[in-house]
Amino acid sequence: MLLRIRSKEGMNRVQVEGNETFTDLAQKVAEILKIQDASTIAMGKDPNPSAAAALSQLADKTISDAGLKHGDIVYISYVEPQEPHPEDLLNVNSVDINPNNVKQDQVDDFLEKQRGLIDRKKDPKFCRHGANAMCDYCMPLEPYDATYLEENKIKHMSFHAYLRQLNAKNGSASSNLPSLEEENFKVKVPCSGGHAPWPEGICTKCQPSAITLQRQTYRMVDHVEFSSPSLIETFLNYWRLSGSQRFGYLYGHYEPYLDVPLGVKAVVEAIYEPPQEDHSDGIKLTLPWEQEAKVNRVAEACGLVQVGMVFSDLVDDGSGSGSVVAKRHIDSYFLSSVECVFAAEMQRRHPNISKHSVSGKYSSKFVTCVISGDLEGNIDIKAYQVSDTLTSLQEADIIEPSRKPSVMRVKDSIPHERYVPEVFYKFQNEYNLVVKQPAKPTFPVTNGFPLDPLPLFNAESTFPIENREGLAHQDITALSRCINSAHTPDQLKKALADFHILCFIQSTDTFSPEEFNHLCRLVTSADGDMDELNHLNGWNTLRMVLKEAEGNVGANSQAAGSSSGGSRTSAAPVSCRHCTFSNPPGIENCEMCGLPLSS
Repeated sequence: MLLRIRSKEGMNRVQVEGNETFTDLAQKVAEILKIQDASTIAMGKDPNPSAAAALSQLADKTISDAGLKHGDIVYISYVEPQEPHPEDLLNVNSVDINPNNVKQDQVDDFLEKQRGLIDRKKDPKFCRHGANAMCDYCMPLEPYDATYLEENKIKHMSFHAYLRQLNAKNGSASSNLPSLEEENFKVKVPCSGGHAPWPEGICTKCQPSAITLQRQTYRMVDHVEFSSPSLIETFLNYWRLSGSQRFGYLYGHYEPYLDVPLGVKAVVEAIYEPPQEDHSDGIKLTLPWEQEAKVNRVAEACGLVQVGMVFSDLVDDGSGSGSVVAKRHIDSYFLSSVECVFAAEMQRRHPNISKHSVSGKYSSKFVTCVISGDLEGNIDIKAYQVSDTLTSLQEADIIEPSRKPSVMRVKDSIPHERYVPEVFYKFQNEYNLVVKQPAKPTFPVTNGFPLDPLPLFNAESTFPIENREGLAHQDITALSRCINSAHTPDQLKKALADFHILCFIQSTDTFSPEEFNHLCRLVTSADGDMDELNHLNGWNTLRMVLKEAEGNVGANSQAAGSSSGGSRTSAAPVSCRHCTFSNPPGIENCEMCGLPLSS
Protein backbone atom coordinates (compact mmCIF):
# COMPACT_ATOMS: atom_id res chain seq x y z
CA MET A 1 0.00 0.00 0.00
CA LEU A 2 0.99 3.64 -0.43
CA LEU A 3 0.96 5.98 2.59
CA ARG A 4 1.20 9.74 2.43
CA ILE A 5 3.66 11.26 4.98
CA ARG A 6 2.99 14.84 6.05
CA SER A 7 5.87 16.66 7.83
CA LYS A 8 7.22 20.19 8.01
CA GLU A 9 9.13 19.32 4.83
CA GLY A 10 5.85 18.84 2.96
CA MET A 11 4.08 15.76 1.60
CA ASN A 12 5.94 12.55 0.71
CA ARG A 13 4.83 9.05 -0.28
CA VAL A 14 6.10 5.77 1.14
CA GLN A 15 5.43 2.24 -0.18
CA VAL A 16 4.81 -0.23 2.68
CA GLU A 17 3.26 -3.64 3.29
CA GLY A 18 0.53 -4.33 5.85
CA ASN A 19 2.71 -6.72 7.88
CA GLU A 20 5.55 -4.22 8.24
CA THR A 21 6.05 -2.54 11.63
CA PHE A 22 6.22 1.14 12.41
CA THR A 23 9.99 0.71 12.97
CA ASP A 24 10.29 -0.24 9.30
CA LEU A 25 8.14 2.76 8.37
CA ALA A 26 10.29 5.08 10.48
CA GLN A 27 13.46 3.84 8.75
CA LYS A 28 11.97 4.55 5.31
CA VAL A 29 10.81 8.02 6.41
CA ALA A 30 14.28 8.75 7.85
CA GLU A 31 15.89 7.88 4.50
CA ILE A 32 13.53 10.13 2.56
CA LEU A 33 13.75 13.15 4.92
CA LYS A 34 17.45 12.66 5.81
CA ILE A 35 16.69 12.28 9.53
CA GLN A 36 19.84 11.26 11.41
CA ASP A 37 18.11 9.63 14.40
CA ALA A 38 14.93 7.70 13.48
CA SER A 39 14.14 7.07 17.16
CA THR A 40 13.10 10.74 17.55
CA ILE A 41 10.22 10.33 15.07
CA ALA A 42 6.66 10.62 16.41
CA MET A 43 3.60 9.62 14.32
CA GLY A 44 -0.13 10.20 14.47
CA LYS A 45 -3.34 10.52 12.48
CA ASP A 46 -3.95 14.06 13.80
CA PRO A 47 -2.07 17.18 12.62
CA ASN A 48 -1.67 18.26 16.27
CA PRO A 49 1.91 17.32 17.31
CA SER A 50 0.82 16.75 20.92
CA ALA A 51 -1.40 13.87 19.75
CA ALA A 52 1.48 12.06 18.05
CA ALA A 53 2.86 8.85 19.59
CA ALA A 54 6.59 8.29 19.98
CA LEU A 55 8.19 5.55 17.95
CA SER A 56 9.00 3.64 21.17
CA GLN A 57 5.22 3.23 21.72
CA LEU A 58 4.55 1.99 18.17
CA ALA A 59 7.72 0.02 17.45
CA ASP A 60 6.18 -3.50 17.55
CA LYS A 61 2.84 -2.65 15.97
CA THR A 62 2.19 -3.42 12.30
CA ILE A 63 0.64 -1.09 9.75
CA SER A 64 -2.47 -3.29 9.58
CA ASP A 65 -2.90 -3.29 13.37
CA ALA A 66 -3.13 0.50 13.29
CA GLY A 67 -5.95 0.35 10.74
CA LEU A 68 -4.06 2.28 8.06
CA LYS A 69 -5.28 1.85 4.49
CA HIS A 70 -3.94 2.69 1.08
CA GLY A 71 -3.69 6.47 0.61
CA ASP A 72 -4.02 7.42 4.31
CA ILE A 73 -2.05 10.40 5.66
CA VAL A 74 0.38 9.93 8.55
CA TYR A 75 1.54 13.09 10.32
CA ILE A 76 5.06 12.91 11.69
CA SER A 77 7.37 15.12 13.73
CA TYR A 78 11.00 14.64 14.70
CA VAL A 79 13.85 16.29 16.59
CA GLU A 80 16.54 17.96 14.55
CA PRO A 81 20.12 17.81 15.87
CA GLN A 82 21.17 21.22 17.18
CA GLU A 83 24.21 22.80 15.60
CA PRO A 84 26.78 23.81 18.21
CA HIS A 85 27.14 27.52 18.87
CA PRO A 86 30.56 28.95 17.88
CA GLU A 87 31.14 29.90 21.53
CA ASP A 88 30.49 26.30 22.56
CA LEU A 89 33.02 25.06 20.01
CA LEU A 90 35.64 27.29 21.59
CA ASN A 91 34.91 25.88 25.05
CA VAL A 92 34.06 22.29 24.13
CA ASN A 93 36.42 20.87 26.77
CA SER A 94 35.60 23.36 29.52
CA VAL A 95 32.17 21.99 30.48
CA ASP A 96 31.17 18.43 31.33
CA ILE A 97 27.38 18.16 31.27
CA ASN A 98 27.25 14.43 31.96
CA PRO A 99 25.26 14.26 35.23
CA ASN A 100 27.07 11.08 36.24
CA ASN A 101 30.39 12.96 36.29
CA VAL A 102 29.12 15.82 38.50
CA LYS A 103 29.91 15.35 42.20
CA GLN A 104 27.26 17.15 44.24
CA ASP A 105 27.22 17.83 47.96
CA GLN A 106 26.08 14.82 49.97
CA VAL A 107 22.97 16.63 51.20
CA ASP A 108 21.81 17.14 47.58
CA ASP A 109 22.25 13.46 46.75
CA PHE A 110 20.33 12.56 49.91
CA LEU A 111 17.39 14.92 49.27
CA GLU A 112 17.01 13.80 45.64
CA LYS A 113 16.27 10.28 46.88
CA GLN A 114 13.63 11.40 49.37
CA ARG A 115 9.90 11.11 48.80
CA GLY A 116 9.48 14.81 49.55
CA LEU A 117 5.70 14.76 50.01
CA ILE A 118 4.05 16.53 52.96
CA ASP A 119 1.94 14.01 54.89
CA ARG A 120 -1.46 15.11 56.23
CA LYS A 121 -3.64 13.50 58.85
CA LYS A 122 -7.22 12.39 58.25
CA ASP A 123 -9.57 15.39 58.43
CA PRO A 124 -12.33 14.63 60.98
CA LYS A 125 -14.79 16.97 59.24
CA PHE A 126 -14.45 16.09 55.58
CA CYS A 127 -12.83 12.62 55.36
CA ARG A 128 -15.58 9.95 55.18
CA HIS A 129 -13.40 6.97 54.32
CA GLY A 130 -11.67 4.23 56.28
CA ALA A 131 -8.31 4.40 57.99
CA ASN A 132 -6.44 2.88 55.03
CA ALA A 133 -8.06 5.08 52.38
CA MET A 134 -7.23 8.59 51.17
CA CYS A 135 -9.06 11.54 49.63
CA ASP A 136 -8.41 15.10 48.47
CA TYR A 137 -8.56 16.39 52.05
CA CYS A 138 -5.83 14.14 53.46
CA MET A 139 -3.66 13.09 50.52
CA PRO A 140 -0.01 14.20 50.78
CA LEU A 141 0.97 17.59 49.35
CA GLU A 142 3.84 18.36 47.06
CA PRO A 143 6.81 20.13 48.75
CA TYR A 144 6.12 23.25 46.67
CA ASP A 145 2.42 23.53 47.55
CA ALA A 146 1.72 27.29 47.74
CA THR A 147 -1.06 27.02 50.33
CA TYR A 148 1.08 24.97 52.73
CA LEU A 149 4.03 27.35 52.37
CA GLU A 150 1.82 30.38 53.04
CA GLU A 151 0.08 28.81 56.05
CA ASN A 152 3.44 27.90 57.61
CA LYS A 153 4.96 31.32 56.82
CA ILE A 154 7.64 29.86 54.54
CA LYS A 155 8.48 32.78 52.27
CA HIS A 156 10.75 30.84 49.90
CA MET A 157 10.48 27.19 48.94
CA SER A 158 13.61 25.06 49.16
CA PHE A 159 15.78 24.49 46.11
CA HIS A 160 14.88 20.81 45.86
CA ALA A 161 11.18 21.66 46.10
CA TYR A 162 11.78 24.08 43.22
CA LEU A 163 13.36 21.24 41.21
CA ARG A 164 10.28 19.05 41.87
CA GLN A 165 8.07 21.91 40.70
CA LEU A 166 10.06 22.25 37.45
CA ASN A 167 9.84 18.51 36.81
CA ALA A 168 6.09 18.57 37.43
CA LYS A 169 5.68 21.37 34.89
CA ASN A 170 7.69 19.35 32.40
CA GLY A 171 5.39 16.38 32.90
CA SER A 172 7.80 14.04 34.67
CA ALA A 173 8.20 13.11 38.32
CA SER A 174 11.99 13.08 38.09
CA SER A 175 14.53 14.12 35.52
CA ASN A 176 18.01 12.85 34.82
CA LEU A 177 18.74 15.43 32.16
CA PRO A 178 20.27 18.84 32.88
CA SER A 179 17.45 21.41 32.92
CA LEU A 180 18.83 24.46 34.73
CA GLU A 181 20.78 27.24 33.07
CA GLU A 182 22.25 30.24 34.85
CA GLU A 183 21.31 33.70 33.66
CA ASN A 184 23.90 35.44 31.52
CA PHE A 185 23.58 39.17 30.93
CA LYS A 186 26.83 39.58 29.02
CA VAL A 187 27.05 40.24 25.29
CA LYS A 188 27.56 36.89 23.53
CA VAL A 189 30.93 36.68 21.84
CA PRO A 190 31.39 35.51 19.14
CA CYS A 191 28.04 36.07 17.41
CA SER A 192 26.67 34.17 14.39
CA GLY A 193 25.00 37.33 13.05
CA GLY A 194 27.75 37.95 10.50
CA HIS A 195 29.01 41.21 12.00
CA ALA A 196 32.24 42.19 13.70
CA PRO A 197 32.44 40.87 17.28
CA TRP A 198 31.64 43.10 20.25
CA PRO A 199 32.57 45.86 20.89
CA GLU A 200 32.86 46.69 17.18
CA GLY A 201 29.38 45.33 16.42
CA ILE A 202 26.23 44.12 18.15
CA CYS A 203 22.84 42.74 17.07
CA THR A 204 19.68 41.26 18.55
CA LYS A 205 21.23 37.78 18.56
CA CYS A 206 24.16 38.64 20.81
CA GLN A 207 22.83 41.48 22.97
CA PRO A 208 21.17 40.47 26.26
CA SER A 209 17.41 40.87 26.54
CA ALA A 210 15.67 43.25 28.91
CA ILE A 211 15.95 42.23 32.57
CA THR A 212 13.07 42.18 35.06
CA LEU A 213 14.00 42.00 38.74
CA GLN A 214 11.56 40.22 41.03
CA ARG A 215 11.55 38.14 44.17
CA GLN A 216 13.17 34.74 43.77
CA THR A 217 10.73 31.96 44.66
CA TYR A 218 13.33 29.55 46.12
CA ARG A 219 16.47 29.70 48.21
CA MET A 220 19.49 27.43 48.30
CA VAL A 221 19.92 27.41 52.11
CA ASP A 222 16.88 27.56 54.38
CA HIS A 223 18.57 27.88 57.77
CA VAL A 224 21.96 28.68 59.33
CA GLU A 225 22.88 26.91 62.56
CA PHE A 226 25.94 27.60 64.73
CA SER A 227 27.14 24.45 66.47
CA SER A 228 27.87 26.36 69.68
CA PRO A 229 26.94 29.83 71.04
CA SER A 230 30.60 30.30 72.00
CA LEU A 231 31.43 30.72 68.30
CA ILE A 232 29.53 34.01 68.22
CA GLU A 233 30.64 35.05 71.71
CA THR A 234 34.31 34.62 70.81
CA PHE A 235 33.76 36.51 67.57
CA LEU A 236 31.99 39.38 69.39
CA ASN A 237 34.75 39.70 71.99
CA TYR A 238 36.85 41.57 69.43
CA TRP A 239 34.22 44.31 69.12
CA ARG A 240 33.71 44.43 72.88
CA LEU A 241 37.45 44.92 73.50
CA SER A 242 38.35 47.18 70.58
CA GLY A 243 35.13 48.87 69.44
CA SER A 244 35.96 47.88 65.83
CA GLN A 245 33.95 45.67 63.47
CA ARG A 246 35.10 42.17 62.54
CA PHE A 247 34.86 39.80 59.58
CA GLY A 248 35.18 36.01 59.43
CA TYR A 249 34.65 33.04 57.12
CA LEU A 250 32.21 30.32 58.20
CA TYR A 251 33.38 26.71 57.94
CA GLY A 252 30.94 23.86 58.35
CA HIS A 253 28.77 21.44 56.39
CA TYR A 254 25.24 21.10 55.01
CA GLU A 255 22.45 18.96 56.44
CA PRO A 256 18.72 18.42 55.70
CA TYR A 257 16.47 20.97 57.42
CA LEU A 258 13.23 19.35 58.54
CA ASP A 259 11.23 22.55 59.17
CA VAL A 260 11.03 23.24 55.43
CA PRO A 261 10.03 20.56 52.88
CA LEU A 262 13.26 19.23 51.33
CA GLY A 263 15.12 22.06 53.09
CA VAL A 264 18.88 22.50 53.60
CA LYS A 265 20.68 24.05 56.57
CA ALA A 266 24.28 25.19 56.91
CA VAL A 267 25.85 24.02 60.19
CA VAL A 268 28.78 26.28 61.19
CA GLU A 269 31.56 24.58 63.14
CA ALA A 270 34.29 27.25 63.04
CA ILE A 271 34.89 30.91 62.19
CA TYR A 272 38.27 31.86 60.70
CA GLU A 273 39.23 35.54 60.76
CA PRO A 274 41.49 36.47 57.82
CA PRO A 275 43.91 39.44 57.81
CA GLN A 276 41.84 42.64 57.86
CA GLU A 277 41.91 46.31 58.73
CA ASP A 278 39.09 46.96 61.18
CA HIS A 279 37.41 50.28 61.97
CA SER A 280 34.41 51.30 64.04
CA ASP A 281 32.37 51.92 60.87
CA GLY A 282 33.74 49.38 58.41
CA ILE A 283 36.21 46.67 57.44
CA LYS A 284 38.93 46.61 54.79
CA LEU A 285 39.75 43.21 53.27
CA THR A 286 42.19 41.88 50.70
CA LEU A 287 40.72 39.21 48.42
CA PRO A 288 41.82 36.58 47.86
CA TRP A 289 43.86 36.36 51.07
CA GLU A 290 47.21 34.65 51.05
CA GLN A 291 46.51 31.71 53.37
CA GLU A 292 43.04 30.86 52.08
CA ALA A 293 44.09 27.70 50.24
CA LYS A 294 45.91 26.37 53.33
CA VAL A 295 42.97 27.07 55.65
CA ASN A 296 40.61 25.41 53.16
CA ARG A 297 42.83 22.31 53.22
CA VAL A 298 42.61 22.22 57.02
CA ALA A 299 38.82 22.44 56.75
CA GLU A 300 38.75 19.68 54.14
CA ALA A 301 40.83 17.45 56.42
CA CYS A 302 38.20 18.00 59.12
CA GLY A 303 35.32 17.26 56.72
CA LEU A 304 34.29 20.92 56.41
CA VAL A 305 33.80 23.42 53.61
CA GLN A 306 33.47 27.18 53.43
CA VAL A 307 29.73 27.77 53.84
CA GLY A 308 29.59 31.54 54.19
CA MET A 309 30.86 34.69 55.86
CA VAL A 310 29.94 36.78 58.90
CA PHE A 311 30.62 40.39 59.82
CA SER A 312 29.55 42.73 62.60
CA ASP A 313 27.87 46.11 62.32
CA LEU A 314 27.43 47.20 65.93
CA VAL A 315 27.19 50.62 67.56
CA ASP A 316 26.82 50.98 71.32
CA ASP A 317 23.85 53.18 72.20
CA GLY A 318 25.79 54.89 75.02
CA SER A 319 23.37 53.92 77.77
CA GLY A 320 25.91 51.71 79.54
CA SER A 321 23.46 48.82 79.61
CA GLY A 322 25.08 46.89 76.75
CA SER A 323 22.34 47.80 74.26
CA VAL A 324 23.20 48.59 70.64
CA VAL A 325 21.69 50.83 67.99
CA ALA A 326 19.13 49.28 65.63
CA LYS A 327 20.38 50.25 62.16
CA ARG A 328 18.81 47.53 60.00
CA HIS A 329 15.03 47.31 59.85
CA ILE A 330 12.13 47.51 57.41
CA ASP A 331 12.27 51.32 57.21
CA SER A 332 16.00 51.44 56.37
CA TYR A 333 17.70 48.34 54.90
CA PHE A 334 18.74 44.81 55.83
CA LEU A 335 21.75 44.54 53.51
CA SER A 336 23.25 47.72 52.10
CA SER A 337 23.96 48.02 48.39
CA VAL A 338 27.70 47.59 49.07
CA GLU A 339 27.03 44.43 51.06
CA CYS A 340 24.69 43.09 48.36
CA VAL A 341 27.39 43.48 45.71
CA PHE A 342 29.94 41.86 48.04
CA ALA A 343 27.57 38.96 48.76
CA ALA A 344 26.88 38.52 45.04
CA GLU A 345 30.60 38.39 44.29
CA MET A 346 31.23 35.83 47.05
CA GLN A 347 28.31 33.67 45.87
CA ARG A 348 29.72 33.82 42.35
CA ARG A 349 33.10 32.62 43.66
CA HIS A 350 31.46 29.72 45.53
CA PRO A 351 29.09 28.06 43.01
CA ASN A 352 26.79 25.20 43.93
CA ILE A 353 27.64 22.01 42.06
CA SER A 354 24.50 20.54 40.50
CA LYS A 355 23.97 17.73 38.00
CA HIS A 356 20.71 19.40 36.94
CA SER A 357 22.55 22.29 35.32
CA VAL A 358 23.83 22.41 31.77
CA SER A 359 27.15 23.76 33.07
CA GLY A 360 27.48 21.50 36.11
CA LYS A 361 26.90 24.40 38.55
CA TYR A 362 23.91 26.46 39.52
CA SER A 363 23.42 29.24 42.07
CA SER A 364 25.34 29.08 45.39
CA LYS A 365 24.94 27.86 48.97
CA PHE A 366 27.26 30.60 50.29
CA VAL A 367 25.46 32.56 53.04
CA THR A 368 26.05 36.05 54.48
CA CYS A 369 25.49 36.51 58.21
CA VAL A 370 25.24 39.99 59.76
CA ILE A 371 25.56 40.65 63.50
CA SER A 372 23.76 43.88 64.30
CA GLY A 373 21.21 45.37 66.70
CA ASP A 374 17.49 44.57 66.62
CA LEU A 375 14.61 46.92 67.45
CA GLU A 376 14.88 46.02 71.16
CA GLY A 377 18.55 46.98 71.31
CA ASN A 378 19.80 43.37 71.52
CA ILE A 379 22.60 41.89 69.44
CA ASP A 380 21.04 39.69 66.75
CA ILE A 381 22.26 37.50 63.87
CA LYS A 382 20.56 37.46 60.49
CA ALA A 383 21.45 35.28 57.50
CA TYR A 384 20.94 36.32 53.87
CA GLN A 385 21.52 35.25 50.29
CA VAL A 386 21.17 37.56 47.29
CA SER A 387 19.21 36.33 44.27
CA ASP A 388 20.78 34.53 41.33
CA THR A 389 19.75 37.47 39.14
CA LEU A 390 21.76 39.92 41.25
CA THR A 391 24.77 37.59 41.08
CA SER A 392 24.51 37.53 37.27
CA LEU A 393 24.14 41.34 37.19
CA GLN A 394 27.32 41.65 39.26
CA GLU A 395 29.19 39.24 37.01
CA ALA A 396 28.10 41.22 33.91
CA ASP A 397 29.26 44.51 35.52
CA ILE A 398 25.81 46.09 35.23
CA ILE A 399 25.28 47.28 38.82
CA GLU A 400 27.25 49.26 41.39
CA PRO A 401 26.60 50.41 44.98
CA SER A 402 25.32 53.91 45.67
CA ARG A 403 25.97 56.32 48.49
CA LYS A 404 22.50 55.55 49.87
CA PRO A 405 22.63 52.08 51.53
CA SER A 406 19.09 51.10 50.48
CA VAL A 407 19.57 51.91 46.79
CA MET A 408 21.53 50.13 44.03
CA ARG A 409 22.69 51.87 40.86
CA VAL A 410 22.43 50.57 37.31
CA LYS A 411 25.50 51.53 35.33
CA ASP A 412 25.24 53.48 32.10
CA SER A 413 26.13 51.95 28.76
CA ILE A 414 29.47 53.05 27.32
CA PRO A 415 29.77 52.81 23.52
CA HIS A 416 32.24 50.13 22.44
CA GLU A 417 33.00 49.28 26.08
CA ARG A 418 29.95 48.30 28.16
CA TYR A 419 26.44 47.36 27.03
CA VAL A 420 23.70 47.61 29.66
CA PRO A 421 20.25 46.25 28.68
CA GLU A 422 16.96 47.67 29.92
CA VAL A 423 16.43 46.79 33.58
CA PHE A 424 13.02 46.75 35.32
CA TYR A 425 11.90 45.69 38.77
CA LYS A 426 8.58 44.41 40.07
CA PHE A 427 7.16 45.22 43.49
CA GLN A 428 3.85 45.20 45.34
CA ASN A 429 2.45 48.69 45.90
CA GLU A 430 0.20 49.99 48.68
CA TYR A 431 -2.85 48.59 46.85
CA ASN A 432 -1.34 45.04 46.78
CA LEU A 433 -0.90 45.30 43.02
CA VAL A 434 2.25 44.09 41.29
CA VAL A 435 3.84 47.09 39.56
CA LYS A 436 6.68 47.06 37.04
CA GLN A 437 8.99 50.10 36.85
CA PRO A 438 12.32 50.93 35.18
CA ALA A 439 15.32 50.31 37.46
CA LYS A 440 17.41 53.13 35.96
CA PRO A 441 19.13 54.87 37.51
CA THR A 442 18.45 53.11 40.84
CA PHE A 443 16.34 50.38 42.43
CA PRO A 444 15.78 49.25 46.07
CA VAL A 445 17.62 46.29 47.60
CA THR A 446 15.83 43.92 49.47
CA ASN A 447 19.72 31.49 62.09
CA GLY A 448 19.78 29.80 65.12
CA PHE A 449 21.46 27.49 67.66
CA PRO A 450 20.75 23.79 68.17
CA LEU A 451 18.75 22.69 71.19
CA ASP A 452 21.32 19.99 72.02
CA PRO A 453 24.67 21.32 70.77
CA LEU A 454 27.24 18.75 69.66
CA PRO A 455 30.02 20.95 68.30
CA LEU A 456 32.86 19.40 66.34
CA PHE A 457 35.46 21.54 68.12
CA ASN A 458 36.16 22.46 71.73
CA ALA A 459 34.07 25.49 72.66
CA GLU A 460 36.24 26.19 75.74
CA SER A 461 39.60 26.50 73.97
CA THR A 462 41.79 29.40 75.13
CA PHE A 463 44.09 29.43 72.11
CA PRO A 464 44.29 32.97 70.64
CA ILE A 465 42.32 33.83 67.50
CA GLU A 466 44.38 34.61 64.42
CA ASN A 467 45.06 38.12 63.08
CA ARG A 468 43.83 39.98 66.17
CA GLU A 469 46.63 42.50 66.32
CA GLY A 470 46.89 44.34 69.61
CA LEU A 471 44.60 41.91 71.48
CA ALA A 472 46.13 38.45 71.19
CA HIS A 473 48.93 36.74 69.32
CA GLN A 474 49.35 33.17 68.12
CA ASP A 475 52.82 31.75 68.76
CA ILE A 476 54.65 28.57 69.72
CA THR A 477 54.44 29.49 73.40
CA ALA A 478 50.63 29.72 73.31
CA LEU A 479 50.46 26.35 71.52
CA SER A 480 52.83 24.85 74.09
CA ARG A 481 50.64 26.03 76.97
CA CYS A 482 47.52 24.46 75.41
CA ILE A 483 49.15 21.11 74.65
CA ASN A 484 51.08 20.82 77.93
CA SER A 485 47.90 21.50 79.92
CA ALA A 486 46.64 18.09 78.72
CA HIS A 487 47.79 15.17 80.87
CA THR A 488 45.59 12.38 79.45
CA PRO A 489 44.73 11.33 75.89
CA ASP A 490 41.18 12.64 76.30
CA GLN A 491 42.46 16.00 77.53
CA LEU A 492 44.92 16.14 74.62
CA LYS A 493 42.13 15.43 72.15
CA LYS A 494 40.04 18.19 73.70
CA ALA A 495 42.96 20.62 73.57
CA LEU A 496 43.67 19.93 69.89
CA ALA A 497 39.99 20.07 68.93
CA ASP A 498 40.27 23.71 67.91
CA PHE A 499 40.15 24.84 64.29
CA HIS A 500 42.51 27.74 65.05
CA ILE A 501 45.08 25.40 66.65
CA LEU A 502 44.94 23.05 63.67
CA CYS A 503 45.48 25.96 61.27
CA PHE A 504 48.47 27.15 63.32
CA ILE A 505 49.96 23.64 63.48
CA GLN A 506 49.71 23.36 59.71
CA SER A 507 51.55 26.68 59.35
CA THR A 508 54.56 25.23 61.23
CA ASP A 509 55.15 22.76 58.33
CA THR A 510 56.11 20.00 60.77
CA PHE A 511 53.54 17.55 59.34
CA SER A 512 53.39 16.04 55.88
CA PRO A 513 49.98 16.43 54.16
CA GLU A 514 49.09 12.79 54.84
CA GLU A 515 50.10 12.98 58.51
CA PHE A 516 48.21 16.23 59.01
CA ASN A 517 45.04 14.70 57.55
CA HIS A 518 45.52 11.79 59.97
CA LEU A 519 45.85 14.26 62.87
CA CYS A 520 42.59 15.98 61.88
CA ARG A 521 40.76 12.68 61.62
CA LEU A 522 41.93 11.65 65.10
CA VAL A 523 40.85 14.97 66.58
CA THR A 524 37.42 15.18 64.91
CA SER A 525 36.44 11.49 65.13
CA ALA A 526 34.57 10.29 68.19
CA ASP A 527 36.61 7.07 68.28
CA GLY A 528 39.98 8.59 67.40
CA ASP A 529 42.85 6.96 69.36
CA MET A 530 45.25 9.75 70.39
CA ASP A 531 48.02 7.21 71.10
CA GLU A 532 48.44 6.98 67.32
CA LEU A 533 49.98 10.47 67.40
CA ASN A 534 53.20 9.02 68.83
CA HIS A 535 53.70 7.09 65.57
CA LEU A 536 53.58 10.26 63.45
CA ASN A 537 56.93 11.86 62.64
CA GLY A 538 55.27 15.26 62.37
CA TRP A 539 53.89 15.03 65.91
CA ASN A 540 57.27 14.06 67.36
CA THR A 541 58.89 16.93 65.48
CA LEU A 542 56.28 19.35 66.82
CA ARG A 543 56.90 18.19 70.40
CA MET A 544 60.63 18.84 69.95
CA VAL A 545 59.88 22.35 68.67
CA LEU A 546 57.61 23.00 71.65
CA LYS A 547 60.22 21.71 74.10
CA GLU A 548 62.88 23.94 72.56
CA ALA A 549 60.53 26.93 72.74
CA GLU A 550 59.90 26.23 76.44
CA GLY A 551 63.66 26.21 77.07
CA ASN A 552 64.07 29.53 75.28
CA VAL A 553 61.26 31.09 77.31
CA GLY A 554 62.86 29.89 80.55
CA ALA A 555 66.25 31.25 79.56
CA ASN A 556 64.71 34.57 78.59
CA SER A 557 62.88 34.79 81.91
CA GLN A 558 66.11 34.19 83.87
CA ALA A 559 67.94 36.81 81.81
CA ALA A 560 65.16 39.29 82.45
CA GLY A 561 65.25 38.58 86.22
CA SER A 562 68.99 39.19 86.49
CA SER A 563 68.80 42.58 84.78
CA SER A 564 68.89 45.82 86.79
CA GLY A 565 65.80 46.58 88.85
CA GLY A 566 63.01 48.33 87.02
CA SER A 567 64.89 48.37 83.69
CA ARG A 568 62.56 45.79 82.11
CA THR A 569 59.43 47.79 82.65
CA SER A 570 60.90 51.10 81.67
CA ALA A 571 62.83 50.06 78.54
CA ALA A 572 61.23 49.81 75.08
CA PRO A 573 60.33 46.40 73.55
CA VAL A 574 62.80 44.79 71.16
CA SER A 575 61.74 43.67 67.66
CA CYS A 576 63.28 40.47 66.35
CA ARG A 577 65.19 41.08 63.11
CA HIS A 578 64.31 37.55 61.94
CA CYS A 579 60.53 37.33 62.46
CA THR A 580 59.72 40.96 63.52
CA PHE A 581 58.02 39.73 66.74
CA SER A 582 57.91 42.41 69.45
CA ASN A 583 59.72 41.03 72.54
CA PRO A 584 59.85 42.48 76.05
CA PRO A 585 63.14 44.25 76.91
CA GLY A 586 66.00 42.52 78.69
CA ILE A 587 65.87 39.11 76.93
CA GLU A 588 68.46 37.55 74.62
CA ASN A 589 66.38 35.20 72.44
CA CYS A 590 63.12 35.85 70.55
CA GLU A 591 60.07 34.34 72.26
CA MET A 592 58.56 33.52 68.85
CA CYS A 593 61.36 31.97 66.80
CA GLY A 594 64.00 31.38 69.53
CA LEU A 595 66.77 33.09 67.55
CA PRO A 596 69.14 35.59 69.24
CA LEU A 597 68.02 39.23 69.28
CA SER A 598 71.54 40.61 69.09
CA SER A 599 72.84 41.62 65.66
